[in-house]
Amino acid sequence: MNRTGIVATIGPVSNTAESINALRDAGMSMARLNGSHADLDWHTATIKLLRDTVPEVPILLDIPGRKIRTIQLAHEPSFERGDIIILTTSKDHDGHDKVPVNYDSLHKQLSDGDIILADDGTLRFTVDHVDGQDIHCRAETAGQLKSRKGINVPQVKLDTPLVTDRDRQMIKFAKDHGVDFVGISFVESAEHVDAIRKLCDGSTPRIVSKIENQGGLENMGAVIGATDAIMIDRGDLSVETDLQSVSINQKRILAEARASGKPVIVATEVLHSMIENPFPTKAEVSDITNAVLDGGSATMLSGETAMGKFPIEAVQVMQQVIATAEDYLQSTLDDSKTEKSTTKVPEAMEAAIAMICRQLPITKIVAITISGFAARMIASHQPRQPIIAVSNDSAAARSFNLLPGTTGEFVNITFPKDSTDHVMECLRILRERGRVTDDDLVLITAVGYPKSGTRMNMIQTHHVGDLVDTLKWDV
Repeated sequence: MNRTGIVATIGPVSNTAESINALRDAGMSMARLNGSHADLDWHTATIKLLRDTVPEVPILLDIPGRKIRTIQLAHEPSFERGDIIILTTSKDHDGHDKVPVNYDSLHKQLSDGDIILADDGTLRFTVDHVDGQDIHCRAETAGQLKSRKGINVPQVKLDTPLVTDRDRQMIKFAKDHGVDFVGISFVESAEHVDAIRKLCDGSTPRIVSKIENQGGLENMGAVIGATDAIMIDRGDLSVETDLQSVSINQKRILAEARASGKPVIVATEVLHSMIENPFPTKAEVSDITNAVLDGGSATMLSGETAMGKFPIEAVQVMQQVIATAEDYLQSTLDDSKTEKSTTKVPEAMEAAIAMICRQLPITKIVAITISGFAARMIASHQPRQPIIAVSNDSAAARSFNLLPGTTGEFVNITFPKDSTDHVMECLRILRERGRVTDDDLVLITAVGYPKSGTRMNMIQTHHVGDLVDTLKWDV
């Protein structure tokens, strides 16, 4: 099993049981639904299909948020360089003469000569003039402007509230349908994350905050601290900031998130060429490799698996590149490095676990955790051994699959505060399910007799076969 996960977007070419099983078998560890496309009936049916087909795979619903987009068009205009395209904030058009956008104030905030970018910066326009609600733009590139494509105008400050009515509708939908994660666009503050969490009103769905503009970069520490996971949307990030810094900004976000033990999904054009071609470019292979070496928890496929010609092959290629990068990463880890001196119990336990896993032939790490804190912090140390994160919260267990090198397991038992009996019971259940075998040497971490500030205060190592004999599990 790779440590680094693969998020595959489900779309028209992949929303069948056969395709979903093939994606899972090829290496998909999380399924993504793009809430900017299709209607809620389609998403309802696809969520049910995923739950029926691959119930162990967590689902991420990426909701539109505050992003400016074209609306659904009856006609998607093609154009040559130099042609005039009219964008409009009036919804009384379908793309034949004018292309409507979903941000009602856009025409008020633009002037002659302003630059407008579309479709992750692949299309570029210059504002020729503004006439009422109509924005007359000169195309600087040839192309086609399609439905629900992102529009980026870096100089425009959105005057919409942090949480829109559409956000409320989509989050309610996510809760009603048991979605594991919601992706939130253009997050610039902890307050934005907190407002979304208040709507979620519970531990699920968990929040994936997308850092994709200058405000998000400037406040990334606060955003990372408040969220459950991060997505680096490099399409919007490159056009909202500047293209030449996108790789540096990616490294900065990964480093900050890793220090906080927060998982990061690296997204946008990861294997873009495989939408049309059966093989990746060398640059794409290098891109995936660097995302792994820099500590990414997952890499994401969008159009490649939603509408591309080679969805299964794209996942297979990504899995193979990730495996090669992880082999190199493990071979270069300095086993003799000393861990930082720590005084807090969880930090000391992290260091001890990392050392034990290097010095003993541990085959699996079992983190018994309700919230996922232990699994999250262990995963941030990038151990070679697979992590099995066990929780008695089914939604939490499923969400642990986003953590690098981690598989979530739900057990329907009580985790008492006045004993540690559940620890051996969890291990027995894992053996019964085939998650551990009698030949495994496992390291177990859990909270014993929890008090404030402990969170992870117990480490045990066991040969599973010895426990079978001692505890008479087969009797």
